[in-house]
Amino acid sequence: EHKMNFLIVAAGGALGATGRYGAGLMASRWFGTYFPFGTLGVNVIGSFLMGMVAVALTARAGHSPRAALFLMTGLLGGFTTFSAFSLEAVTLFEKGRIAAAGIYVGGSVALSITALILGALFMRALS
Repeated sequence: EHKMNFLIVAAGGALGATGRYGAGLMASRWFGTYFPFGTLGVNVIGSFLMGMVAVALTARAGHSPRAALFLMTGLLGGFTTFSAFSLEAVTLFEKGRIAAAGIYVGGSVALSITALILGALFMRALS
C-alpha cells in the first residue's frame, strides 16, 4: 500500500512541478523577468486551490485518502509547497493555536531564507 501511495504522490508531483515550470515560463514571457511573477502567481493560485480541495475532501465523509495524496500532497505540493505551508498555518490558527501559527510562519520564512543564504555561502566557500 505504501508503494502505491508513493506512486500516487509522484504522479501528482510530476504534474504539479510541470505546471509550475510552465507557469513560470508564461509569466516571464508576459511580464518579463524583473520580478518573480510566476512564483508569486503559483503560490497564490496553489494556496487558493489547496483551500478548495481541503474543504471539498473533508466535507465528504467517504473521501478517498488517495485523492488527498494525489491532489494535495502531489499535484498542489509539486505546483507549490507554499500551498501546503499555507494550509498548515491556517489549520494551526483555526485550532486556536495562534502562537504556534505565528512561530510557524515567522520561523519558516526566517529559517528558510537563512538556510538558503548559508547553503549559498557554503558552496561559494568550496569553490
